[in-house]
Amino acid sequence: MKNISRRSFNTKLSKGIAGTAVLSSVGLSYGFSSGKEKKKLGIALVGLGSYSSGQLAPGLQDAENCYLAGIVTGTPAKEKEWMDKYNIPKKNVYNYENFDSIAKNKDIDIVYVVLPNSMHAEYCIRAAKAGKHVICEKPMAVSVEECDAIIDACNEAGVKLSVGYRMQSDPYTNEIKRMVKEKPFGSVRYVSSDAGYISRGNPDQWRLNHALSGGGALMNMGVYSIQSNIYGTGQNPISVSAQEFSSKPEYFKDTDETITAQMEFPEGVVGNLFTSHNANANRLFVSFEKGWAELNPCHSYGPLSGRTSDGKEIKYPHQSQQKVQMDDFAKHIMLGTTNYAPGEMGKRDMIIVEAIYKSIKEGGKKIPLDLGDMGIVRQ
Repeated sequence: MKNISRRSFNTKLSKGIAGTAVLSSVGLSYGFSSGKEKKKLGIALVGLGSYSSGQLAPGLQDAENCYLAGIVTGTPAKEKEWMDKYNIPKKNVYNYENFDSIAKNKDIDIVYVVLPNSMHAEYCIRAAKAGKHVICEKPMAVSVEECDAIIDACNEAGVKLSVGYRMQSDPYTNEIKRMVKEKPFGSVRYVSSDAGYISRGNPDQWRLNHALSGGGALMNMGVYSIQSNIYGTGQNPISVSAQEFSSKPEYFKDTDETITAQMEFPEGVVGNLFTSHNANANRLFVSFEKGWAELNPCHSYGPLSGRTSDGKEIKYPHQSQQKVQMDDFAKHIMLGTTNYAPGEMGKRDMIIVEAIYKSIKEGGKKIPLDLGDMGIVRQ
């Protein structure tokens, strides 16, 4: 292993050359060639919009396994603002033209792509080619084809990939998963998830521009409902049918406003999905053979709340979901722990999104799905 670099070492690991014995002995700790373990991984945020500024950057201030190491922005004014606020050195500040030179920056281990959906594939692929691990904000891309391209690029480069599904690291989500697995109320028979908000005031925002977003409420909030219905049953759907509604076509001119969908799961389990940019909705309901569980609110940044049919409250101390999500991924990279939101999960959800749009186009026709256990992460 003479003169082995960090990137080539990870590539060999990913392709099975190094083998299980090497994996167990080094624990994927960074700084392998120098013999020094890197205690925290550096993250660069690509795109400094409201999610980066309001959730990701603050979350990184308290993270245990990662920190805000760099930024990528096309707005020069934001460079100085972020450098001053977060003590980011100039050498760790990039724009979209010099982004590829991030490959030479040893401070940055992970690139978090927080751009409009249509730009996810390009920058995830460029980050992978630069030898950086990748977090891709949800939805993973605007098509299944683009999801495949991202996954292939990360595999080829030997880097790790995660989708920004913060709920997969949230304790409320994991409590529902526990109930589904351990069956204190019996098996699941029905699940319903609603996710939406009222969009007003800015019809020119990128989320309402199909060329940038790839879709409307379904691509934005609907993926939460898809996720919830799946972890609320512990299975992938075997079919879906859907309908679209619009009460404000003058505002939602280019993207879907409200979508409902019906999901069929194995063993006769059924599910409902509701998502909208014109209605507030934030709930998961799971009906078991002998009781039920509810999270309401379910998809927001928290604090969340839940209860069960036996009168018990589901309650955990509130902490930044984004912090826990990024810490989990950094831990996965360093120690080989579970990747709670792998690329295959993002691809699976895009397969379902495309099936929903196809059903709507074909008048609500039932679209069969053959997903197996794709994207299901067992804990």
